[in-house]
Formats: sequence, structure tokens, C-alpha cells
Amino acid sequence: MILKSFVRDYGDEQSKIRNSRAGKIFLICTCVFVVAILFVGGLAFRFYLKSFAKSQVVQDYDKYYVMITDNYKSDFWNSVYSGALEAAKAENVYVDLLGESFSEDYSCEQLMKIAIASKVDGIIVFANETDTMTKLIDEAVSKGIPVVTLYSDNTKSKRLSFVGVGSYNIGREYGRQIFNLITEKRREDFIESETMEARKSMKVSVLVDTDAKDTGQNILISALQETLSQENATNSEFSINIVPVNNKNAFSVEESIRDIFLRENIPDVIICLNELNTECAYQAVVDFNMVGKVGILGYYDSESIVNAIDRNVLYATISIDTTQMGEYCIEALTDYYDTGNTSEYFTADVTLINKANVSEYLKKEEDDE
Repeated sequence: MILKSFVRDYGDEQSKIRNSRAGKIFLICTCVFVVAILFVGGLAFRFYLKSFAKSQVVQDYDKYYVMITDNYKSDFWNSVYSGALEAAKAENVYVDLLGESFSEDYSCEQLMKIAIASKVDGIIVFANETDTMTKLIDEAVSKGIPVVTLYSDNTKSKRLSFVGVGSYNIGREYGRQIFNLITEKRREDFIESETMEARKSMKVSVLVDTDAKDTGQNILISALQETLSQENATNSEFSINIVPVNNKNAFSVEESIRDIFLRENIPDVIICLNELNTECAYQAVVDFNMVGKVGILGYYDSESIVNAIDRNVLYATISIDTTQMGEYCIEALTDYYDTGNTSEYFTADVTLINKANVSEYLKKEEDDE
């Protein structure tokens, strides 16, 4: 009994020793693991702080310009802005699309006031011919801020330069496309009646902004009529009317264009002079089952517009070199600061997209992706 008790006590003692050693080893391993974690975490945190500090370093630009448009969300204006931004970087200048980061929408006139109060180094603005815009541009210039008008001019102001498109050339291109439509209609009328006496007049509606007093629109329409006359289209074969469109927002544009299709005399051709009007017009053609009956001559080459041409919903559209427009804005301001003067007019290139060449643009989009 005494021997058994001794053996049992001895075994318990050895077990305690083993457990104690295991506990010490576990404790040591735990401490080492914690120290390692803290060490690695410290290194990682220091690396994060360095990276964060680098990301917080603000580049020191020589100049700060702002671009003001009526719709900073549109593909057209974003493309123009991208062109300006890239060109500005080469000059160590930053361009801000003013209004993009604001919680509410402001008019071009309100944004002009903000830009002037902020004492920016240059303003690029989608202008108009109103007296209010004239006074704002002149106020900016009087305070030493050069102003470049973009796409729509204010001829009465002291603006530095105007960057736009050739309204006359666009009008002539539209005129040629209308003549093509008239020629197609001549052929259809002749086949149906086997006589040229049954030729009907083609109704052409040009959508214009109700708020704009843009002489460029008048030049475009005059060039359109001149081209049709040169192509030997008689006055009895076509009639042109102006349709005012409320461009304050997308809803008002949509309503204005839908009203056209609710009238008794729906036009044979609708000419759109901006991106939003084009998209609303071709959507209305689809909604009212007028595809193939109403020809849409659009404006700009967004993905949806180009696809609409491919699907025969749009007859043709005018593509604007928006990147070039943005670059010209920066060039005008750079020349002014470098030499004290610059060109008064810059004209961006335009290209017609229709069924004949739309596949090239679709392929280009795929390559870019």
C-alpha cells in the first residue's frame, strides 16, 4: 500500500511538472506570436502612413481654370472637359468642371458669379447672347480674369476667344443629307405614281433652343437652304420651319419633342442641334412607331447615337472633335498668358456619320474598350 501510494504521488508530481513546462512553452510562444504581430503591424502601419502622406500631397499648379457648361453630366461636355484637362496638365494647369461637385444644380450665370468671386485664373464658359452673360464676362475681364466662350458665343462681350464649330459647314452638311432624303423620296414617288407630278413637299423641322439668341443657328439654317438650292432642290420639294425646344432639363426637352409627334402634320425630317435633343428625338421615333418614316439628323457621336444609326433609327449625325475643342480652350488661355494675345476664333473639326461609315466608328469603340 505504501509503495502504491508513493508511485501515485510520484506520477502526479511528474504530471504537474510536464503541465508546467507545457504552460511555459505555450506562454513563450504566445508572447513571441504577439510580438511578431505587433512588429509586422507596426511596419504595415508605417508603410500606410507614408502612402497616405504621399496621397495627401497637393500638386502645386501654376494656374487654376474653370469650365462652365449647362449640363456637366452630358457625354459631350465631359468629352470636351477631358480634352481640356489633358492639355492643361502639359502646361501645369488644373481645370475644374465647375458645378460637378456641388450638391445642387446652378445656371451658367450663377457659376460665373462663383468663378469671379473665387478669383480663378481663367474661365471657359458655354455662353449665350443675353445681357446678363455679357455683363458677367465683362466683369471677369475687368478683374483680370480672361474668358473663353465655348460652343456658344457672346459677341458683345470682352471675351478673349471663341471656341466653337463651323455653323456654316454644319448647315451645308445637313443640307446635303436632306437633299439625299429628297432624292430618295423622288424615287419612291415616281415608282408609286410613275410620274414626277406627284412629288410631295418634304417638311423639315429644325429644333432650336428657346433661350438661345445664337446667331450660329441662323447661319446654319441659311447654309442649309443655300445648299439645297445649289443641289437643285426646288422650293416646292421642301419647307423648313423652326421648332423651339425648352432645353432647361431633360424632361422639358422630352415633352417638347413628343409634342411634335402628337400634331397632325409630323415632319419628314427633324434636325437636332445638340446631344440631348438627338437622343430624345430618336426615342420618340421609336415610341411612336415612326422609324423609317421620320428621318433624324442628329448631333454628336455618343455610343447610343452611333448605335441608333446602325439600327437605322437615325439617318445621320454630326461628330464634333470634342477633344480638339477642349485643347483649343487651353491653347487660347496659354497664348494669352505667354504672349498677351491669342486668336479670336478657334474652330473644331466636324465629321458626318451615316450608314455608309458607321461600322468604322463602332469598330473604333470596340478597339477603345
